[in-house]
Amino acid sequence: MKIREILKLKSETTTNGKPTSKQKKWLIILLKVLAILVIAVVVFIATVFIVNKISSKSEEGKIIPYGQSVKVDGKNMNVLIQGQGKETIVLLPGYGTAAPALDFKPLIEELSPYYKVVMVEPFGYGLSDGTKKERTTENIVSEIHEALQSLHIDRYMLMGHSIAGIYGIDYVNKYPTEVSAFVGIDSSVPTQGGMDVKFPTGSFKLLKQSGFGRLLFKFGTDPYAGLPYDDETKEQIRMLSLKNMYEPTTLNEMEHIYSNFVAAQKLKFPKNLPLIFFIQANNTGVEGWIPLHEEQIKDSLHGKVMTMEGSHYLHHTKSKEITENLRRFMEEIK
Repeated sequence: MKIREILKLKSETTTNGKPTSKQKKWLIILLKVLAILVIAVVVFIATVFIVNKISSKSEEGKIIPYGQSVKVDGKNMNVLIQGQGKETIVLLPGYGTAAPALDFKPLIEELSPYYKVVMVEPFGYGLSDGTKKERTTENIVSEIHEALQSLHIDRYMLMGHSIAGIYGIDYVNKYPTEVSAFVGIDSSVPTQGGMDVKFPTGSFKLLKQSGFGRLLFKFGTDPYAGLPYDDETKEQIRMLSLKNMYEPTTLNEMEHIYSNFVAAQKLKFPKNLPLIFFIQANNTGVEGWIPLHEEQIKDSLHGKVMTMEGSHYLHHTKSKEITENLRRFMEEIK
């Protein structure tokens, strides 16, 4: 090694392994950069949190009430009633439908010229209160029935979407003299696979409280794009979705999903109860989707499975077809 290189190396090091002035300079720069990054992250998190709080407060006053409140277990449950038909249809939403009466608007409008439609928003949904009572099928079914009793509705067809197939099979067995038929809209089946999932409810709660749930919602795709909803309705659904997203009531219901499915496995629809299922023709998420529903109607005196092209939310695009085929089915079995 040349003498010049040795002298240069010596100038860049010190005794006892202590950093040189040049190394100290770079260390200070690195610490400053890290400090700036930490501050930026903290400011970003605080901004997301504050914006969410302000936006949530602002949106509270912009949500337009609909339907009517019914006292159930000391709390308010929201129910929308539309139509003057002689026969009544009680409509139940699937899990996590933030604003049921608005989400099911196309179907309600198709049904209401022929039926009295009663859209029940269970606790934690739409404009209904939340509750600390466990979201077992038993409690949910009891609360829905109490709401209908308060409204003096004691004879009706029960129509349910998605997980309402689980609550519905329990309901018709508990109140067989009240339910005249069950109508499933891509409704869940107790024996379907994949329901033993452990949901990260703690993470969902954190997303809600921190405001990052709103941020993710903002940059997500619009589930109502291209569907028959006016801008005002879509805006109301958006605000109610943000209000009800990952709330304690529905998170508790999420925790009970598997146990509620297991509890329903011992139940069957009554043999004399008319059953009609409108289901996805190409459900790739659940194995044997069509056979599972065919199994449910095999012992029924009046059972039918109808497949439709569309998403899990068939009522978004197939409301007219659902209404027409339901009317035809009910006429045929008279």
